[in-house]
Amino acid sequence: MHTMQYDEKPVDVNSDKQFDYQQLQRQAQGVACPSCGTVNDAEAMFCASCGRPLRMAVCPHCGSEVDPEADYCEICHHYIKSDVCSFCGAHMSEGEVYCHECGNPRGGIVCPVCNTLNNFAFCKQCGNPLTEEAQALVAELRKLPDYQLLTEAARELEALELQIPYSSERDVVRDQMNDKLRERVLMLLAKDKGVPNPTIPRKETQRYSKEELRQRKEEQARLLTEILERMAIPAVPSPVKARNYAMAQKPAGVRLAWVCNWKHAMHSSPCGCAKPQLGGKWVILGKNSNQEIKDDNK
Repeated sequence: MHTMQYDEKPVDVNSDKQFDYQQLQRQAQGVACPSCGTVNDAEAMFCASCGRPLRMAVCPHCGSEVDPEADYCEICHHYIKSDVCSFCGAHMSEGEVYCHECGNPRGGIVCPVCNTLNNFAFCKQCGNPLTEEAQALVAELRKLPDYQLLTEAARELEALELQIPYSSERDVVRDQMNDKLRERVLMLLAKDKGVPNPTIPRKETQRYSKEELRQRKEEQARLLTEILERMAIPAVPSPVKARNYAMAQKPAGVRLAWVCNWKHAMHSSPCGCAKPQLGGKWVILGKNSNQEIKDDNK
């Protein structure tokens, strides 16, 4: 009977220990990603695995930690990029007082409508376009079918919000009597002007019962939400361009909030978001909403 023999290589325990030690040493010298835990080289600024920043920057105004890709401090509400024009996104040198591309001042623009000082192309208070580029962007958006639908839907929802519903049948009868009186007065005025058989246009009723009004507002809000979903801002390279585009598409007359894709926080507008370049969308708050907006705490 033969005994089979196997060639066994001796295990180098010291080699394994040395490998583990070198790996631990690299990990100790490297930077762990706060998002996914991957250990990166000590000099790395962004994670090799998930691409997120590894180190935080410091706000030059208040000293708070800010994301290195952010151009705005959400703590002290200041624009923090000294080398990028906040109005158009062009590169600026430290000594430039006015942007060589758009000509706007580094110190900001006072809104002629509400007198708010702004560092962005649209007023953060009333939404008024403050620069020529902003005005041109609004004019361009107005040509889009979705923007036209958005404006009309917002106007109708605003009108419904101002409606006073019928509270009783007496209100219905009173409105009917007023309509008849209106028709009679217009008929007499037309005959005084020599119109023998005047045609008086009927006045479409604008009042509803409480339940009817609630349903119509909900329907209009759903329509507006669908349009806003279609017009959601995708991720783009420039935070300034993303902020300007979002502000240009904001409809007037409806209370809205901006929900960013970065932290999914609710802002009064993208002017209060540090990284609007990651995208986001407008959402309807409604007239009596008590949802908390992040920038309202400033």
